[in-house]
Amino acid sequence: MLDDLERWLRATLETLSRKSDTAAAILYALKLWPALLRYCDDGAIEIDNSAAERALRGVAIGRRNYLFAGADSGGDRAAAIYSLIGTAKLNGVDPEAWLRHVLARIADHPVNRVDDFLPWHCAAQITSA
Repeated sequence: MLDDLERWLRATLETLSRKSDTAAAILYALKLWPALLRYCDDGAIEIDNSAAERALRGVAIGRRNYLFAGADSGGDRAAAIYSLIGTAKLNGVDPEAWLRHVLARIADHPVNRVDDFLPWHCAAQITSA
């Protein structure tokens, strides 16, 4: 079906003015054709990036609020928190429970063993707590 679609796009392109919006859309699709076909070769590859867009939706929605983070350092801190929360979610750990666990214990924890608090290292402790 994709081969038929590509043939149709190329045939249709020949009938259009190169200045038309439709021609621009077809040229864009043909330029990215190998990337479109990539998911056919590997079943682990998604056909779209909806999952990534959904994951970033909260960032996009809150963007206006971050305008007043105070300084670049505030933006850096927000990015760090987003990374920590995203890492916890990707590892199947409840971010709120994980942060509560870490904040309750980090003050007395040796600084050279901070990796003990990575979500995948303390997931069992969080679920059993």
